[in-house]
Amino acid sequence: MSMIRTSGAILTLMCTLAVTSYGQAGGAAVPFLLIAPDARASGMGEVGTAIADDINAVFWNPAGLGFQTNTRQIALSFSKWLPQFNADLFYSYGTYGQYVEALDGTIAGTFIFMNLGEFTRTADDGTELGKFRSNEFSIGVSYGTQIGKDVTAGVQIKYIQSNLAPAGGQQASAGTGVSAAFDIGFQWKPTKLNILGADLDNVLALGVNLQNVGPKMTYLNESDPLPTSLRMGIGFKLVEDEFNDLLISADFAKLLVRRDSLGSDAIPKSFVSAWGVGGIETGIGLEYIYDQAVALRGGYFSEPKAAGARNFFTLGAGVTYDVFVLDFSYILTVEDNHPLANTLRFSLIVDWGVEQ
Repeated sequence: MSMIRTSGAILTLMCTLAVTSYGQAGGAAVPFLLIAPDARASGMGEVGTAIADDINAVFWNPAGLGFQTNTRQIALSFSKWLPQFNADLFYSYGTYGQYVEALDGTIAGTFIFMNLGEFTRTADDGTELGKFRSNEFSIGVSYGTQIGKDVTAGVQIKYIQSNLAPAGGQQASAGTGVSAAFDIGFQWKPTKLNILGADLDNVLALGVNLQNVGPKMTYLNESDPLPTSLRMGIGFKLVEDEFNDLLISADFAKLLVRRDSLGSDAIPKSFVSAWGVGGIETGIGLEYIYDQAVALRGGYFSEPKAAGARNFFTLGAGVTYDVFVLDFSYILTVEDNHPLANTLRFSLIVDWGVEQ
């Protein structure tokens, strides 16, 4: 019989990955599904549920695809994860979507890959049996359409696979788990709004998204729930003129997972029981765009100790040139030597528009 043994440093990385990086996650599996993929939203304190207005809506709120009736975009993102550890961890993401007139909506396909680094496989007597790499990935298909005046709905279905350890000896498939899940979201963007007697056009956005709803991930005899979460967001356009756009937005997210020493609650029971544990993540951010070409962003993200105790500021910037949109974001942590400190995210969108 062989077994997997890892160094203390790698074990620490794995624990930190599941706890510190994405919040406590309530003992949920595949927490990489909670990583914000795009640098725009990351630079605004990780907000995007209400303001999702590009192809990255597949993560923040698939209903955002419903308002994109002239879209043919590809988005790519890469981030070296937990840079403080100098480990070989990275996150990569890609999605392509376009409006399809026959479906009266926008469809998209998404691939997410999380590299968890290299490990050493050993026998019980300590003999090294070789190296292996661990990873997790997800493949998703999304669709969003308008369902009423100023209201859209969207859905995503996804396949998820977690490859923590290779099969071998009596551990056949012990470190591999598979599952499937879906997201469903709604977005409201009133074209006209009357506030204190003033008629305002396209200034408000509201969104809600239920993410990662599906059966538990099973590793041999162990079953861990998916990181099912409920996201709600609001966005408000403070300034919009010929050269200047200023937007403020906030997101509130609750992990719908409840787990204790006896196990974890299954869906849909966890939708109710999870509200008694953990807490609510909060993100708030600003975005200023000059002449539809240069963007500056800032934000703050926080969560209570019971939910993971992540608290950090974010900065970001972006440049639009022709069909290209390049963004980056940077995390400023409150604590010294925090694992997320100095995390940089880069993302690219190429938008050709729908062929006429």
